[in-house]
Amino acid sequence: MSRPLHLATYLMAYDTRAQALQDRTRAGFLLRAAALAELAHRGDLVEDGRGRVLVAPGAGPAGDPVLDAVLAEVAARRRRWKSWIKRGREETLDAVEQRLAVLGVLTVRDRDPYGPVVPRRPVAMPDPREALDRQLRVAQLVRGDEPVGEVAFADAVLAALAAHGQVRLVLSRQEQRAHAGRIAALTARLGERAPGLAKAVDGLGTTMVAAQGGMGGG
Repeated sequence: MSRPLHLATYLMAYDTRAQALQDRTRAGFLLRAAALAELAHRGDLVEDGRGRVLVAPGAGPAGDPVLDAVLAEVAARRRRWKSWIKRGREETLDAVEQRLAVLGVLTVRDRDPYGPVVPRRPVAMPDPREALDRQLRVAQLVRGDEPVGEVAFADAVLAALAAHGQVRLVLSRQEQRAHAGRIAALTARLGERAPGLAKAVDGLGTTMVAAQGGMGGG
Protein backbone atom coordinates (compact mmCIF):
# COMPACT_ATOMS: atom_id res chain seq x y z
CA MET A 1 0.00 0.00 0.00
CA SER A 2 1.33 3.41 -0.95
CA ARG A 3 1.72 5.93 1.88
CA PRO A 4 3.07 9.47 1.95
CA LEU A 5 6.75 9.49 2.79
CA HIS A 6 6.34 10.80 6.33
CA LEU A 7 3.82 8.07 7.17
CA ALA A 8 5.96 5.39 5.55
CA THR A 9 8.90 6.59 7.66
CA TYR A 10 6.91 6.08 10.85
CA LEU A 11 6.02 2.54 9.80
CA MET A 12 9.68 1.85 9.06
CA ALA A 13 10.68 2.99 12.56
CA TYR A 14 7.94 1.11 14.43
CA ASP A 15 8.93 -1.96 16.43
CA THR A 16 6.02 -4.31 15.88
CA ARG A 17 7.14 -6.72 18.62
CA ALA A 18 7.37 -4.03 21.27
CA GLN A 19 4.26 -2.27 19.89
CA ALA A 20 6.07 1.05 20.11
CA LEU A 21 8.52 3.16 18.21
CA GLN A 22 12.01 1.81 18.61
CA ASP A 23 13.12 5.29 19.71
CA ARG A 24 10.72 8.25 19.83
CA THR A 25 13.47 10.86 19.83
CA ARG A 26 15.12 9.32 16.79
CA ALA A 27 11.75 9.00 15.05
CA GLY A 28 11.14 12.73 15.44
CA PHE A 29 14.29 13.55 13.48
CA LEU A 30 13.42 10.99 10.80
CA LEU A 31 9.87 12.28 10.34
CA ARG A 32 11.01 15.88 10.05
CA ALA A 33 13.56 14.92 7.40
CA ALA A 34 10.96 12.85 5.55
CA ALA A 35 8.43 15.68 5.50
CA LEU A 36 11.05 18.14 4.23
CA ALA A 37 12.14 15.69 1.53
CA GLU A 38 8.56 15.20 0.45
CA LEU A 39 7.96 18.93 0.15
CA ALA A 40 11.23 19.44 -1.73
CA HIS A 41 10.34 16.67 -4.16
CA ARG A 42 6.95 18.29 -4.77
CA GLY A 43 8.72 21.56 -5.55
CA ASP A 44 7.14 23.33 -2.59
CA LEU A 45 10.46 23.94 -0.82
CA VAL A 46 13.61 25.25 -2.46
CA GLU A 47 17.04 26.49 -1.41
CA ASP A 48 18.23 30.05 -1.77
CA GLY A 49 21.78 30.97 -2.73
CA ARG A 50 22.92 30.72 0.88
CA GLY A 51 21.60 27.23 1.54
CA ARG A 52 18.52 28.37 3.42
CA VAL A 53 15.09 26.86 2.84
CA LEU A 54 12.12 28.83 1.58
CA VAL A 55 8.67 28.12 0.25
CA ALA A 56 8.68 28.18 -3.55
CA PRO A 57 6.73 30.98 -5.25
CA GLY A 58 3.24 29.79 -6.04
CA ALA A 59 3.37 26.80 -3.69
CA GLY A 60 -0.09 26.11 -2.35
CA PRO A 61 -1.36 23.89 0.45
CA ALA A 62 -0.11 20.32 0.23
CA GLY A 63 -3.48 18.93 1.27
CA ASP A 64 -1.87 16.95 4.10
CA PRO A 65 -2.03 18.26 7.68
CA VAL A 66 1.54 17.22 8.50
CA LEU A 67 3.06 18.75 5.38
CA ASP A 68 0.96 21.90 5.61
CA ALA A 69 2.16 22.48 9.17
CA VAL A 70 5.80 22.20 8.08
CA LEU A 71 5.15 24.54 5.15
CA ALA A 72 3.70 27.13 7.51
CA GLU A 73 6.79 26.92 9.71
CA VAL A 74 9.19 27.38 6.82
CA ALA A 75 7.16 30.27 5.42
CA ALA A 76 7.60 32.16 8.69
CA ARG A 77 11.41 32.14 8.75
CA ARG A 78 14.37 31.09 6.60
CA ARG A 79 16.63 28.46 8.12
CA ARG A 80 18.94 25.76 6.82
CA TRP A 81 17.76 22.20 6.29
CA LYS A 82 19.54 20.88 9.38
CA SER A 83 17.85 23.47 11.55
CA TRP A 84 14.42 22.51 10.23
CA ILE A 85 15.14 18.83 10.87
CA LYS A 86 15.90 19.64 14.50
CA ARG A 87 12.95 21.99 15.09
CA GLY A 88 9.35 20.93 15.75
CA ARG A 89 10.13 17.23 15.99
CA GLU A 90 7.64 16.41 18.74
CA GLU A 91 4.83 18.29 17.03
CA THR A 92 5.47 16.48 13.75
CA LEU A 93 5.63 13.11 15.49
CA ASP A 94 2.32 13.76 17.28
CA ALA A 95 0.71 14.89 14.02
CA VAL A 96 1.87 11.77 12.19
CA GLU A 97 0.49 9.52 14.92
CA GLN A 98 -2.83 11.35 14.81
CA ARG A 99 -2.97 10.92 11.05
CA LEU A 100 -2.20 7.21 11.26
CA ALA A 101 -4.88 6.82 13.93
CA VAL A 102 -7.44 8.51 11.65
CA LEU A 103 -6.44 6.10 8.88
CA GLY A 104 -6.89 3.14 11.20
CA VAL A 105 -3.24 2.10 11.15
CA LEU A 106 -2.65 2.95 14.81
CA THR A 107 -4.82 2.93 17.89
CA VAL A 108 -4.03 5.59 20.46
CA ARG A 109 -5.15 4.71 23.96
CA ASP A 110 -5.96 7.13 26.73
CA ARG A 111 -3.69 7.11 29.75
CA ASP A 112 -4.84 5.05 32.72
CA PRO A 113 -5.56 7.61 35.47
CA TYR A 114 -4.75 4.95 38.08
CA GLY A 115 -1.71 3.54 36.31
CA PRO A 116 1.91 4.69 36.14
CA VAL A 117 2.65 8.14 34.80
CA VAL A 118 3.75 7.96 31.16
CA PRO A 119 4.86 10.89 28.98
CA ARG A 120 2.81 9.80 25.97
CA ARG A 121 -0.45 8.02 25.34
CA PRO A 122 0.32 4.41 24.38
CA VAL A 123 -0.05 3.56 20.71
CA ALA A 124 -0.55 0.14 19.16
CA MET A 125 -0.56 -1.24 15.63
CA PRO A 126 -3.26 -3.93 15.41
CA ASP A 127 -2.02 -5.20 12.06
CA PRO A 128 1.79 -5.11 11.85
CA ARG A 129 2.09 -6.50 8.32
CA GLU A 130 2.42 -3.16 6.57
CA ALA A 131 5.21 -2.00 8.89
CA LEU A 132 7.06 -5.31 8.59
CA ASP A 133 6.73 -5.24 4.81
CA ARG A 134 8.06 -1.68 4.70
CA GLN A 135 11.08 -2.58 6.80
CA LEU A 136 11.83 -5.64 4.68
CA ARG A 137 11.51 -3.74 1.40
CA VAL A 138 13.88 -0.99 2.53
CA ALA A 139 16.44 -3.53 3.73
CA GLN A 140 16.22 -5.42 0.43
CA LEU A 141 16.67 -2.19 -1.50
CA VAL A 142 19.93 -1.43 0.30
CA ARG A 143 21.20 -4.99 -0.09
CA GLY A 144 20.08 -5.33 -3.71
CA ASP A 145 21.47 -4.23 -7.05
CA GLU A 146 18.57 -2.33 -8.65
CA PRO A 147 20.08 0.67 -10.45
CA VAL A 148 19.84 3.62 -8.10
CA GLY A 149 18.53 5.85 -10.85
CA GLU A 150 15.52 3.56 -11.25
CA VAL A 151 14.64 3.50 -7.55
CA ALA A 152 11.54 5.53 -6.67
CA PHE A 153 12.44 8.78 -4.91
CA ALA A 154 10.47 7.91 -1.77
CA ASP A 155 12.14 4.50 -1.50
CA ALA A 156 15.59 6.07 -1.88
CA VAL A 157 14.79 8.53 0.90
CA LEU A 158 13.53 5.76 3.20
CA ALA A 159 16.75 3.83 2.65
CA ALA A 160 18.84 6.93 3.35
CA LEU A 161 16.91 7.68 6.54
CA ALA A 162 17.15 4.08 7.74
CA ALA A 163 20.91 4.11 7.26
CA HIS A 164 21.85 7.57 8.47
CA GLY A 165 19.16 7.51 11.18
CA GLN A 166 20.51 4.16 12.40
CA VAL A 167 17.19 2.31 12.31
CA ARG A 168 18.47 -1.07 13.47
CA LEU A 169 15.11 -2.71 12.76
CA VAL A 170 16.06 -2.31 9.11
CA LEU A 171 19.86 -2.26 8.88
CA SER A 172 22.51 -3.49 11.27
CA ARG A 173 25.77 -1.61 11.73
CA GLN A 174 27.52 -4.32 9.75
CA GLU A 175 25.08 -3.97 6.84
CA GLN A 176 25.45 -0.21 6.88
CA ARG A 177 29.21 -0.53 6.57
CA ALA A 178 28.99 -3.26 3.93
CA HIS A 179 26.67 -1.21 1.70
CA ALA A 180 28.11 2.24 2.37
CA GLY A 181 28.61 3.01 -1.32
CA ARG A 182 25.03 2.14 -2.25
CA ILE A 183 23.69 4.10 0.70
CA ALA A 184 25.67 7.14 -0.44
CA ALA A 185 24.21 6.82 -3.95
CA LEU A 186 20.66 6.50 -2.61
CA THR A 187 21.19 9.52 -0.34
CA ALA A 188 22.42 11.51 -3.32
CA ARG A 189 18.97 11.18 -4.88
CA LEU A 190 17.88 13.88 -2.43
CA GLY A 191 20.35 16.22 -4.07
CA GLU A 192 18.32 16.22 -7.27
CA ARG A 193 16.01 18.80 -5.70
CA ALA A 194 17.82 19.91 -2.56
CA PRO A 195 21.59 19.43 -2.31
CA GLY A 196 21.61 20.87 1.19
CA LEU A 197 19.01 18.39 2.36
CA ALA A 198 21.06 15.47 1.02
CA LYS A 199 24.01 16.77 3.02
CA ALA A 200 21.86 17.19 6.14
CA VAL A 201 20.54 13.63 5.90
CA ASP A 202 24.07 12.32 5.35
CA GLY A 203 25.03 13.94 8.66
CA LEU A 204 21.86 12.93 10.48
CA GLY A 205 23.63 10.69 12.99
CA THR A 206 25.89 13.51 14.15
CA THR A 207 22.98 15.95 14.24
CA MET A 208 20.93 13.66 16.48
CA VAL A 209 23.77 13.16 18.93
CA ALA A 210 24.65 16.86 19.03
CA ALA A 211 21.02 17.93 19.51
CA GLN A 212 20.32 15.47 22.29
CA GLY A 213 23.67 15.29 24.02
CA GLY A 214 23.97 11.58 23.21
CA MET A 215 21.26 9.13 22.24
CA GLY A 216 20.47 5.50 22.84
CA GLY A 217 17.93 3.39 21.09
CA GLY A 218 20.10 0.75 19.44
